[in-house]
Amino acid sequence: MKTISMIAVIAMMTTLSLTRSAAQTTGTKTIAMKRYMVERSFPNGLMVPINEEGSKLCLTVVSKNLEDNVTWVHSYVTPDKKKSYCIYDAPSPEAIRKSAEKTGLPVGAIVEVMVLDPYFYK
Repeated sequence: MKTISMIAVIAMMTTLSLTRSAAQTTGTKTIAMKRYMVERSFPNGLMVPINEEGSKLCLTVVSKNLEDNVTWVHSYVTPDKKKSYCIYDAPSPEAIRKSAEKTGLPVGAIVEVMVLDPYFYK
């Protein structure tokens, strides 16, 4: 029985992540998806409580995003909590802006990105 190295597992996970962001099927329609990084500014700091209230807040954002075929992957927040850099899968920057209007989240720059990591190359 062969064992799979950790590098091979990580490489497979990266490939699955890249493939997953390529398209999303909704009903009978397939929508081309791209990955974006969204820069957000919070002059008073981003305050999301780490409790049930914070959980509900995040789930509301996820739910509203789905209406526009937008998927929040994850976010990075600066130590002072005044900026966040959020990774999204979406059909377009316009879909992200539309979804952000519904949730009341600020939107600065939106940049299309792709995964590059040291495990991609042999």
